[in-house]
Amino acid sequence: MNDSPKLSVIIPLYNAGEHFAACMDSLLAQTWTALEIIIVNDGSTDNSASIAQAYADAHSHIRVIHQSNAGASVARNRGVEAATGDYVAFVDADDLLYPRMYETLMGMALRDDLDVAQCNADWSDRSSGHTWLSIPTDRLTSTGVMTGPDWLRKALATRRWTHVVWMGVYRLSLIRDIKLTFVPGLHHQDILWTTEFMFNARRARYTQEAYYKYFLHNQSVSRVKRQGTQHAQYQRHYIKITRLLDKLNNDYANKIPVYPEFREQVTREALRVCHSVRKEKDNDIKQIIIADIFSSGMYKRLIKNVRTPKLAYQAMLWSYRLYRWRDKSAFARRTARRPIRVR
Repeated sequence: MNDSPKLSVIIPLYNAGEHFAACMDSLLAQTWTALEIIIVNDGSTDNSASIAQAYADAHSHIRVIHQSNAGASVARNRGVEAATGDYVAFVDADDLLYPRMYETLMGMALRDDLDVAQCNADWSDRSSGHTWLSIPTDRLTSTGVMTGPDWLRKALATRRWTHVVWMGVYRLSLIRDIKLTFVPGLHHQDILWTTEFMFNARRARYTQEAYYKYFLHNQSVSRVKRQGTQHAQYQRHYIKITRLLDKLNNDYANKIPVYPEFREQVTREALRVCHSVRKEKDNDIKQIIIADIFSSGMYKRLIKNVRTPKLAYQAMLWSYRLYRWRDKSAFARRTARRPIRVR
């Protein structure tokens, strides 16, 4: 197995604490042994860096890169730059992998000359232990070889597939050929990265078997309770994602089939922001988010990417709500006072 094509596993590490050792042990238990493990310590302030170094000292295929805290995107980009494998994979430092994950995915990739092989995953609430399958098999079963755009279309249509990079292995030469990077400082950067990778993938395949265990906890990005201006700033990440997804669709329109599911992905991400307005109880913060929606152009992206009657209804409903809720005098004062930097 050690003579097999190598897989580079990249782990952004920031204050993973007690859970990091379990993650590393699950990597060491992989039945695919042609691995290099690259830990990018993103300025951890707990004992994570010393744990990482202890593993690197004990195992020659593990190395640690240190950087000042710059976020997971920058850490992943550093890892990709340093990788020497034929394929790369990404792991979150507090998750677990089942032993046959990379043997299965690399076997698929090599047998079918894939640019990407993906699997299912288990999601688990760390506090309660409740665990469920990410993509139910009544929504999506194992596939044969497909083009990246066809696979992405099929996956998005399930409404249960998520844009996460840790469910697959990816051909490193393709990542470098298209100069694909994670957007620094952007929450949920996996959405853009996986979309553009799939737009360029010639051969993709999925297995319905779950080989990764993702833990949800109170500090997960999507679960952190944000209030006040922090909430408004968080929604700006989604607003930016709608713009960049829309740009990707336009940039690739003459290269691949831009399926309705790709357009509606923009609308669905925009609807996340709209729903956040309804949930916000502080009217001043609500007005900030509404102002962002209009001044950033997200409102137009919400409407123009609709492709089905169901989403058309939702877009019309939210158009009515946003215009009804908007304090026009406050909006005018806010936009006159400062530009809203969400574009």
